Amino acid sequence: MKMTDRLARLIDVKSIVTIALTAAFTALSLSGRITGEQFQTVFTVVISFYFGTQYSRNQTER
Repeated sequence: MKMTDRLARLIDVKSIVTIALTAAFTALSLSGRITGEQFQTVFTVVISFYFGTQYSRNQTER
């Protein structure tokens, strides 16, 4: 797979939303508006969803 193909797959709506949510909750956690435990919970859900859908998509493409 070419590097440009990998980059194109990375920059899709789901990836952008995941990165934006990660940045937002990191900022909220660092500013003290949410606790580390709250950040961990939200981050775990977002990352699990992202990688779960990526895995599912890869399985259906085979």
